[in-house]
Amino acid sequence: LVDSPFDYPKAVLLCIPRDMPDPNSRSYQEAVQQAVIDVSSAAGGRTMGLFTSHAALQTTRSGIKEELEGLGVKVLAQGVDGPPRSLLTTFLEKPASVLLGTASFWEGVDIPGGALKVLVMARLPFNVPTDPVFAARSQQFEDPFNQYAVPQSVLRFRQGFGRLIRGEEDRGVVVVLDPRILSRSYGPVFLESLPNCTVVKGSLRELSQAVKQWIAKSP
Repeated sequence: LVDSPFDYPKAVLLCIPRDMPDPNSRSYQEAVQQAVIDVSSAAGGRTMGLFTSHAALQTTRSGIKEELEGLGVKVLAQGVDGPPRSLLTTFLEKPASVLLGTASFWEGVDIPGGALKVLVMARLPFNVPTDPVFAARSQQFEDPFNQYAVPQSVLRFRQGFGRLIRGEEDRGVVVVLDPRILSRSYGPVFLESLPNCTVVKGSLRELSQAVKQWIAKSP
């Protein structure tokens, strides 16, 4: 393996709230929306949220749009406000925006020039267990979850993380809002898959301040 040319400890602040509700609880979606509002307003937009379902993306858009646009931050959602290529163009032209994406936005998206400062991952990107292809391939393993589901999710998680730092001068914040990364036995596998960056584990209330302080240090 060739070492990365990026100085990740100085380039990336990884924020993991300790008090996020369980993803299956009713309060989880509300907490995600508030977190996106807090970090994107702290960063003056320049934020991308990655989701694992269109339903969660659209619900989040509805929950944050009025408040953020009242603060001068535009909300751009895949499948609602335009196709991916059009949204990326708008985001680059108007970085005081929040770009919400799913599927293709986890990989192959390049936002150069430091326009992106905050990357929010709402959930760990596990495949839907009932997907026919995923279910069929899972049957080839003795332990489908740990041998197939987790490695597939970790790969996508790393790809999502890679959207933030695209050049040696880039600097920003990654926020993971899925509490399973701390509470489940597979959580360390996700964290160990990332480059060695600066990690903060705090409360949701501390998110916006952490984002402000880290971005303020940007060159």
